[in-house]
Amino acid sequence: MLSPKLRYITRTRPFLSPLFLTNSFTSSSSAHPVSNPSIIRYQFADPSAESKEIASTFSDWFRTSKNPVFDRIFSILNRSDEDLISSRKMDLGIKDMGISLTESFVLQVLNYKKDDILSCLKFFDWAGRQPYFNHTQATCVSLFKILGRAKLTSMMVDLLDSFTKQRTMHRVRFNDMLVIGYALAGKIDVALQVFGKMRFHGLDLNEVAYHILLNSLVEEGCFDVMNVVLEQIRMRGHQNVVTHGIVMKSLFKQGQIEEAEKYFRELLNDDEVYLGRIFGVLVNALCKEKMFSHAGMLIQEFGEKGAFPLQEAYGVWIKNLAQAGKLDSAVDFFRTKKCEEGYIPEVFRYNVLICRLLKENRLKEVCDLLLDMKECQIVPDKVTMNAVLCFFCKAGMMDVVLELYEMRAEFGLTPHSLVYNYVINTLCGDGSTDEAYQMLKNSMKQGYFPGKRTFSVLADALCREGKLDKMKDLIVFALERKFIPSNAAYEKFIRALCLAKRVEDGYLIHAELNRLNKTPSESSYSYLICGFNKASRGDLTSRLILEMQDKGYAPSHKLFKAAIRCVCEMDNPEKHFLNFLEKQLSRFGCDQRIFSYFIYGAGHARRPELGRAVYEMMEKIGIVPNLNSDLFMLKCYLKSGRIADALSFFDDLSRKRWAGRKMYNTMVVGLCKSGKTDFATALLKQARNNGLIPSLQSYEELVKLCCSEKRYDDAIELINDLEKAGRKVSSFLGNILLLHAMRSGDLYKAWLRSRDVSNETPSSAMLGQLIDVFSGHVSLDSKAEDLEEVIQKCFPLDLFSYNMMLRKLSINKIDEACQLFKRLCFKGYQPNRWTYDIIVHGLYKHGRVAEAELWADQMLRQGYVPTECTHLFI
Repeated sequence: MLSPKLRYITRTRPFLSPLFLTNSFTSSSSAHPVSNPSIIRYQFADPSAESKEIASTFSDWFRTSKNPVFDRIFSILNRSDEDLISSRKMDLGIKDMGISLTESFVLQVLNYKKDDILSCLKFFDWAGRQPYFNHTQATCVSLFKILGRAKLTSMMVDLLDSFTKQRTMHRVRFNDMLVIGYALAGKIDVALQVFGKMRFHGLDLNEVAYHILLNSLVEEGCFDVMNVVLEQIRMRGHQNVVTHGIVMKSLFKQGQIEEAEKYFRELLNDDEVYLGRIFGVLVNALCKEKMFSHAGMLIQEFGEKGAFPLQEAYGVWIKNLAQAGKLDSAVDFFRTKKCEEGYIPEVFRYNVLICRLLKENRLKEVCDLLLDMKECQIVPDKVTMNAVLCFFCKAGMMDVVLELYEMRAEFGLTPHSLVYNYVINTLCGDGSTDEAYQMLKNSMKQGYFPGKRTFSVLADALCREGKLDKMKDLIVFALERKFIPSNAAYEKFIRALCLAKRVEDGYLIHAELNRLNKTPSESSYSYLICGFNKASRGDLTSRLILEMQDKGYAPSHKLFKAAIRCVCEMDNPEKHFLNFLEKQLSRFGCDQRIFSYFIYGAGHARRPELGRAVYEMMEKIGIVPNLNSDLFMLKCYLKSGRIADALSFFDDLSRKRWAGRKMYNTMVVGLCKSGKTDFATALLKQARNNGLIPSLQSYEELVKLCCSEKRYDDAIELINDLEKAGRKVSSFLGNILLLHAMRSGDLYKAWLRSRDVSNETPSSAMLGQLIDVFSGHVSLDSKAEDLEEVIQKCFPLDLFSYNMMLRKLSINKIDEACQLFKRLCFKGYQPNRWTYDIIVHGLYKHGRVAEAELWADQMLRQGYVPTECTHLFI
């Protein structure tokens, strides 16, 4: 873990680094000897240091891995194509370099860029065509190993077949090459056939071929044949350190661990055998079997004896400890051996430790290892370079990363996908979205595809910043290269396009997804449908609804309603509406829910004639409309203001079947919203006479309508009927009564007229007192807490109730109103515009201008604007 100081430095970009020491990244000085790694070599970098200076220091180190001659060769190879003219240019280009081909030189070129397989094949082919050079067994084996690491077995077989047509290959022991090639390609049966034919003709394999065949037999688990070949090797005197290593591997593969260790101990008496490499095989095998403690004991035992060098075993031990997650043990072992014995691991051992430490964000130790590598003049490879970029990303020094990235061609750095992921994620986090966008495009041009999560992070950043054109280019760029981003990335992009009213572009992306047989998410459909609804494109809306259903998604009622409404608003709506209905029925059959959806949608579109057509269609095909269909049809008439049709339809339904509570509630609420007080009241009384208890919403809507029309006697009668039905006064009803009590004293008079003292309940009596207080007939002598308690006994409090109390208190008790404001906030209520406005207005009316302005400022900070009435005081 980083110290708090280092975490702070990392966040603010100054960097804990050895780069700015007096002899930064130079050979070891007396102050920092290589032999004593325990010395602390860290200091905080100068915050004013230029990122270019840091990048330059690293680039100089990276350049030590470059070979100008080899780079020139690979540059020529990469520029050549498959056509004849390009091949001739390649031949001339390499010949003009004046190269003297030798086995050693060819091997060096092939090992220089093992990952560039095509260029290695081209160079191998070019070298083989030169009149003064013939490929050797070593050069062929090197190429086979390159192809084998890339798992290009078929290419290896094709290459072996082509050897039979080249006379020059017979000069390099052609049969040996076939055995080696087929063995490395995993074609053991073919390799053994060739070997058998050789022995039949009196020919034999050489030492290298024997060992490659032996190792391949062990890898394939052919232990019986392996023992036969091993005996042949021993008979011919070819047994050496490689033989012993393969035998050790064979024993471990067969689970004979004790026999393998015994075999190794028997070799201790052979002075001619180099035991360091064989011991490394033993340690590696023990670690693979999770026998770390035993492997550690053996390292300690043979280290104390000093019988043979242990450097190779040390490297194997460190690698396995790190890979097993025993990172602290690996680092401690490395530091101890470096201090005591001057042990310097190979570059790939350093890489294992560095990458594991990076994964756990142990940046100080990574920095220490990088300095060790430089001081020991270890040439970095591509893994090291990529690890350095990841290191700077995690350290927060993106300027350095970008500088190194710009100079990558100078030292042959090819960032891998993990680096791109780190860089892009970090740039997006820093708000450098444009740089992240360019980085991602570059990575995709080079064939590296970032993880879907990284792509999604960048997509989110581009969409959030409204850079939709770049996002569109990125999507197209990805699809052209057969890279399919995650559903989340597409969803964010489609959503952003729809919100930006570029729904057509969103639909193009959606169509491309369908073309690639990638199912868009349900949310993407919703965004597109909503976008086309706003654009009044009912044709595309209905098409997307149908497509959505074909994909197995169920559109929500709201979405379906909006789609049908959009269809109804098109030119010639009857045609489009019925066509949409027919397509639904063809998919789902004569499902009553489909008919109900369309009646429902027609109602919201205020096209009752279309809803009626659907309703009658149901009856014609023999489907008896259910309660939902009847209710939707009623709402269809009521929403369109067709009251007479609604009443007539209700009467018809009442004659056909029993009109239940839901039917009455729908009619009462619908009539109230249409302002038909008398019809609504009559139907509510009819429901009561039929033994039904109307819903609370029916009472609320009707009381609200009566109060708005100042029919207070009717409103009080409804409140009394509500209590007789066994229901309690809701917050909505209580707030309506308090609001109208403040507006007019007539409500309290109506209450007195309807008051029945003999049957009055305590809650009813308290509600009457509240109406009296809010009407202003009596002064408010009680405290705010008491008023709050009384209201809570009458009906549940909500924010509207508190606003009523604040308005009443602000008339004469503004200080108590302010205290009540604080109390409602403490109870978890979120003040709205009216809550603030009441306090500001009250303070102004009481002449407390300074306080009012403070409250007004707070109101504005919350995003609320004072009402026009309050503006008169400001």
